[in-house]
Amino acid sequence: MSTNNETQSKRERSVISVVVITVLVVLAVIATTLFIGNRQEERDVEKAQQLLDSFADAGISVSFTPEQVAAVLGDDGGATCADPNSALARSTLLAGLANGAGGPGLRPTIVESRLLQGQLLIIETYCPEEAEEFQEFVDSLATVGDGS
Repeated sequence: MSTNNETQSKRERSVISVVVITVLVVLAVIATTLFIGNRQEERDVEKAQQLLDSFADAGISVSFTPEQVAAVLGDDGGATCADPNSALARSTLLAGLANGAGGPGLRPTIVESRLLQGQLLIIETYCPEEAEEFQEFVDSLATVGDGS
């Protein structure tokens, strides 16, 4: 058995080793990031499916897929759960329930209680700690269909 003489210098071998190790570390970081991202996405889709099931139980028909809902609400409910019981969130909700006029023509309206049910289900699914206070707020509104 014969061996060939090494023709590379020690510096060349060191550079190759450093490059290979760097590439392997970068690939490991990318693989870990993708793995964690996929696991989080699976949890987001499961929570979105739970919300869609709640909609179906409440008789609300939607044409969204769990993936579409997860893309909007993520794992924390997105803007809906940012602070649903703050004065700004409530005033924004009430403005959406108004007649649509601007300025002095703006008037509150009495809406159907089911219009608020979807938001309440989102809050119950994604931020249940806020649900009771939001339910009290919804109950305080004059809506059609609740006997008010």
